[in-house]
Amino acid sequence: MMAEAEETEFSLMSLEDELTCSICLSTFDCPVTIPCGHNFCQDCLLATWKGSYSCPQCRTLFATKPELKKNTVLSTVVETFRVKASKSEGGAASKPEKKKKKDVVRCDTCMEADATHTCLTCMASFCEEHLRPHRENPIFRLHQLTLPVGDLMERICTDHHKLMELFCIPHQRPICTLCLQQVHKGCSFMSPEEQRSKKESDLRDQLVFLDGKLSKNEAVLSQMRTTQNKLKESAIHRKRSVSAGYQQMRDMLTKEEAEALRVIDKEVETGETKIRGLIIKFSENVDNISKAKEEIHCLLGQSQTLAFLQTSFNLPQAVSYEPYTPRINLDSKKVVQSEAFTLTLKNYLMELFKHPVEARIPKLIADINTGTYAAELTFPPAISRLPRSHSPGPQVKPALKKKPQKAIKIPSLNTENIPGNKKLGKSIENLLEFGVKDKPRGRPAAAENKETPVTETSDIPAEISSAEKRSELMKYGTVLTFDLRTAHKRIELSENLTKASVSDEHTNYPDCLERFAVCSQVLASKGFSVGRHYWEVRLSSNNFIGVGLAYRSIDRKGPTSRLGRNDKSWCVEWFNVKLSAWHNSSETVLANPNPKRVGVLLDCEEGKATFYNVADRAYPFHSFSFQFAEAVYPAFWIFSSGSYITLCKLQ
Repeated sequence: MMAEAEETEFSLMSLEDELTCSICLSTFDCPVTIPCGHNFCQDCLLATWKGSYSCPQCRTLFATKPELKKNTVLSTVVETFRVKASKSEGGAASKPEKKKKKDVVRCDTCMEADATHTCLTCMASFCEEHLRPHRENPIFRLHQLTLPVGDLMERICTDHHKLMELFCIPHQRPICTLCLQQVHKGCSFMSPEEQRSKKESDLRDQLVFLDGKLSKNEAVLSQMRTTQNKLKESAIHRKRSVSAGYQQMRDMLTKEEAEALRVIDKEVETGETKIRGLIIKFSENVDNISKAKEEIHCLLGQSQTLAFLQTSFNLPQAVSYEPYTPRINLDSKKVVQSEAFTLTLKNYLMELFKHPVEARIPKLIADINTGTYAAELTFPPAISRLPRSHSPGPQVKPALKKKPQKAIKIPSLNTENIPGNKKLGKSIENLLEFGVKDKPRGRPAAAENKETPVTETSDIPAEISSAEKRSELMKYGTVLTFDLRTAHKRIELSENLTKASVSDEHTNYPDCLERFAVCSQVLASKGFSVGRHYWEVRLSSNNFIGVGLAYRSIDRKGPTSRLGRNDKSWCVEWFNVKLSAWHNSSETVLANPNPKRVGVLLDCEEGKATFYNVADRAYPFHSFSFQFAEAVYPAFWIFSSGSYITLCKLQ
């Protein structure tokens, strides 16, 4: 057993050397391994890394701070060593004794007993027995006694071999009395005890300062953790709010989709019901006509002439009705508007989503306030140019006489409950007008039982009874070109600045103050303030196009820069199939002559601008009267993609 215990003690002693940190010379505490293979305590290693990263043992330099990972195997061995070392009584008792021996100060006289005091005058340490002369002999009464000092030689001045009993304040070092008379002559000084007391006071003040800083940092950390938690909670609430909003929009769109599909189904059902009724009626007519044919064949087969002549035959009433195929489709106003609204809303959202999130709300509010959001959309060609046809709904009674066309009345809308500006109602009215068809032409009463072609009425409004000779207007003809500096970037000018086309792609025009930035508009390069002037323009289509006049000072950048939506411009505007006259955001709905060429006569002396439908003659369809405040310029608005306006050469 003794041999086994000695072997265990030997193995523990050899293991202790391997498990000692080369920095603190103690057993490893949380050992870590660096790339060069050496192990150190984590705290010891981090304390040596200040500015550069190198191995304290082999001096290997690392370019970046190595990633430290705990050496789990070494940690297990260290723990095992500590457990075994605590069980070994001999090893545990010997080390404290060694440390105690190192700390014990022996008597300089007998060299055996422990010293109880050190005489700084004699520069020696004494036990209680050999200290008796200092206590009993009056000669030693002035000697300075203190507690045992182990590093007594470190207190001796190396230059004068005297006790360094003073402390030089400027040089911050202990000195002897001879140093004060020679090298440190004139320096302020104090006793080491006073210097210690002062230094202890400074350190305590620093402790108080550090405690204050520590408290503030801990308070800030606590606030940041609280803010972090609040941030997470706020994110959760915001996500719920956003998700709820989008879910409500999805629910509304689902409901609207179901309603639109229901409208189409109802139209289909109405059309099928009408077709079934007509099929029954015409089937009965076919049966009656077939029976009449059989009777005629029987009469033709009669051999007796007298009996044949005495037999009478009348045609059935069915032959008085001329058969016709009803024109029934799904182009009713409600179906077309449902489809148009769907595509319009989709296009508007696509246009809105092109903007960054922070710019969407201002654009939405601006569009609602100015009432331009419906007009500034590009409608699909299939909706913009729907064919004129009858719907399966109620039919208009045939007209007996040709009556003058009346202005289309916009149904009044209750916009009081709609948030935002009241102008939103007018924009909604514009949407409702989208897809409206002209009233179906009636057939004369005498032609009800005959299959005759429908006679279309003239495009010229009936209330205009007089027309002017075009040659009379040509006397005031003027040559115009478009002003490139004012053209919106969607408008492309060609044919020597006489043709303006619009597309979805932007032209790379240079930015300038005169250019329209919001509405796709352009001014002519020439303005007028005196005399009479006449010009003509050719329109590609009567769909989302405006022709008018504007002062040079018209707004170019804001939402009110649209022609007729301010007090500095006048225009006639085709919005889908509706023709309106606009000035200062006031709209007057006009009868639409659907002109291909429009003439404008500007009389500066009378303050009047007249718009003509130019055909074989010039038929006026609207006039503006106003007092000139400055020169006016021909102005044009083109929105529907692919449309264009051409300034005509007057001949």
